[in-house]
Amino acid sequence: MGKALVVYDSVYGNTEKVARALAKGLEDGGVDVDCVRVDAAKFDESSRYDLLVVGSPVHTWSASRPIKAFLERLKSVEGLSGKKAFALDTKMSRSRLAGSAGGEIEGKLKSLGLTIVKPHASAVVKGREGPLEEGAEETFKQLGTELAKMM
Repeated sequence: MGKALVVYDSVYGNTEKVARALAKGLEDGGVDVDCVRVDAAKFDESSRYDLLVVGSPVHTWSASRPIKAFLERLKSVEGLSGKKAFALDTKMSRSRLAGSAGGEIEGKLKSLGLTIVKPHASAVVKGREGPLEEGAEETFKQLGTELAKMM
């Protein structure tokens, strides 16, 4: 079916929960998945995967610094062009004023030549540290299943 790499940054564990739920959905759909925290990601192996998923909490209306650094390092990786990609974020509000790490990540992935298979998605966190809004993990698990079908 294919291989997917899910790379995420998480401060309070909410983005990790969403990333792992999405990875579970991909696995349930028959995809071989590696789900890793950004500081454990081997960016130079990114081209081995058919799908790259990148997730970040929204920090100051943007992606976290570790995710930005990861995306910057991807510029030196050959063989990414034409691969599939998806972006996600966690944030405290559905308001556009809350910012969008997902939109920023999606733009960077596109600029690297990856094909965005589905518009980025956000999970809402209640308060600074969470918890996630009810149903968020199930929603992202379903998203993972949908992404598996697109591979």
